[in-house]
Amino acid sequence: MSAPSRHELFPAFVLHRREYGDTSLLLEILGAGQGRCAAIAKGARRPRRTASALLQPFQPLWLAMTGRGEVRTLTAVEEAGAPFRLQGASLPAGFYLNELLLRMLARHDPHDALFVFYQSTLSHLAEAGDLETALRHFECRLLAELGYGLRLDRVADDGAPVTAESVYVYERERGPCRPSGAARGPRVSGATLLALAHDEPLTGEQRREARTLLRHVLEPHLGDRPLKSRELYRRWFATEPIDEK
Repeated sequence: MSAPSRHELFPAFVLHRREYGDTSLLLEILGAGQGRCAAIAKGARRPRRTASALLQPFQPLWLAMTGRGEVRTLTAVEEAGAPFRLQGASLPAGFYLNELLLRMLARHDPHDALFVFYQSTLSHLAEAGDLETALRHFECRLLAELGYGLRLDRVADDGAPVTAESVYVYERERGPCRPSGAARGPRVSGATLLALAHDEPLTGEQRREARTLLRHVLEPHLGDRPLKSRELYRRWFATEPIDEK
């Protein structure tokens, strides 16, 4: 691969990779100014080539590509920093983030604010912080970036402020509603809704409520295919999926 000028390079992460042909890699990439895109790294798996070692998930990169089609060709790879070392439960949590982006982002639709938030979330996971809070806030940010932001601080019925002491039923198309025979959705406390609205830590029962709420809201956007990252969590840890533990 040639060495392009610095202005041709863009910050990026590999979301997914698989072997392509005898020596190449087919990549799904999240890039600043690029959005989600596919690219072929030609010859990356040849002996004595360093590109394959760099083209891994959670490794900050500088990349350059050429081409205008659906699948482009990688022309340069540079390390942009130390990899985020996700260990234990943080690793399937990171794969869960990647899988959400692959499922929900359209190709070639830049979301640079989401790119920055993705990187900060990886940093939080690498520090073995509160995984539940980090995942829920990322899910909320992703939905907001795509135009599906959650209504969290106002009651759908009359626009009254959500109060921490109250319990609501969250309807996908409307938001938090006062419990009634007609309301359909998970029950969630006002305290949980306000914590999500203000990017505050989730504690105790709030984690379970937020997990159930976000799964309810994300379900129509993810399709019928099970998320592989959930199965990865089951297999590795023999416990609940990362969005159900």
